[in-house]
Amino acid sequence: MTKVPPDAKTRGIHELYAEDPEAADRELWDREVDPVTRRGFLKRSSLLAMAAAVGGSIPFADRMPGGLIPAALAQSDEPFTLKGKEGLTVLNDRPINAETPPHLLDDDITPGKYMFVRNNGIPPAVENIDVDAWQLEIGGESCQNPQSFSIAELKAKFEHHTYQLQVECGGNGRSEYVPSASGNQWTTGAVACPTFTGVRLRDVLEACGIKDDAVYTGYYGADAHASGDPNKDPISRGVPMEKALEDESLIAWAMNGEDIPYLNGHPLRVVCGGWPGSVCGKWLQRIVIRNQKHDGTKMGAPSYSVPKHPVAPGSNVPMEDFVTIESMPVKSLVTFPKSGIDHALGEAMTVRGHAWAGDLAVKEVHVSIDFGATWQKAELKAPPNRLAWQRWTTTVEFPEPGYFEVWAKATDENGRSQPMVVPGWNPKGYLNNACHRIAVQVA
Repeated sequence: MTKVPPDAKTRGIHELYAEDPEAADRELWDREVDPVTRRGFLKRSSLLAMAAAVGGSIPFADRMPGGLIPAALAQSDEPFTLKGKEGLTVLNDRPINAETPPHLLDDDITPGKYMFVRNNGIPPAVENIDVDAWQLEIGGESCQNPQSFSIAELKAKFEHHTYQLQVECGGNGRSEYVPSASGNQWTTGAVACPTFTGVRLRDVLEACGIKDDAVYTGYYGADAHASGDPNKDPISRGVPMEKALEDESLIAWAMNGEDIPYLNGHPLRVVCGGWPGSVCGKWLQRIVIRNQKHDGTKMGAPSYSVPKHPVAPGSNVPMEDFVTIESMPVKSLVTFPKSGIDHALGEAMTVRGHAWAGDLAVKEVHVSIDFGATWQKAELKAPPNRLAWQRWTTTVEFPEPGYFEVWAKATDENGRSQPMVVPGWNPKGYLNNACHRIAVQVA
């Protein structure tokens, strides 16, 4: 385990086990023990989860007492951290989900160490990932000539492309909904915009033949269902053919010029920027071309779906009244300065961040220091390519000492702006694009 910055809001394994050892077993591993002997693992999936955490099999697992911290994880008082990541806030350990504090997203191109982690299942074990032997199958009822490609064959047979692509979890901002919505309580940090290198999804699908009745794609990865049931997929989503055939939709093997980070899908993933990150399948093994809307796991309501019409907070929405999320809404983030800073009166303060708008471009970004009563326009850069976020910058001056908030509001090319309050409630807490704000104490 590596050292966690003091501001990382994570909970350590010692704290969890000190509070309630049996609850910690359940929370971290989904573990239940024999009620008589208080030893062993009643679920194979729980044993596999702990084995993955300690780095190997546990031969005498049937004798292991319940509520016991594995010694391999008890050598430090530091909270859990994620290999290859720095400063992320862990929201869930099984499956692993972690977000990035806004001030760590200040780079124009998101470094791999700061890319958020959103997993629905259990990633394949690192030792089982053989890049040379990895195969991608292309099939489905609307595929004319099903084929299988190694990563080396993908690299050799198709033109390579690199794009900077914005990826955001559909539930980013969920924590602000009232009443609360189920799921990981993301604040603002389930978003990133690294570069991805690979081949166009279109080129590979066309090489296998797309029938005239094709309307959708679907993906399948090597991650396992959290229950350990091999007959269940943790997630299998997809996009309409129009989105799949865009220039920027990639089958990627590299991120920022290096291997994709393990927790973000190494060695192969789909990237369809601007739509919910759930359509960007990780540990990619199979893509199907469908003659109907894909019906894989988490394609049906209420997963990644919102009500067709506005509903009152807390409403019970019938399944037939949901629609699947496609392009994400306009949004912005203040990445500098960090919220909570002190600032000297009389000195101008630089403020900057990023803005994005799903399939669209951002037209303008405005900033307010008086809770949205007045706004000043920020300088906005063009994106490096379609579906990348855009850098904005401005300076603000504070009229007197005291507590201030800096708010950012983006407007997309169709004239739609971010709301200043949390937008329409929905049961799963998706698509919160309310203005981001930071606190500044002026003295």
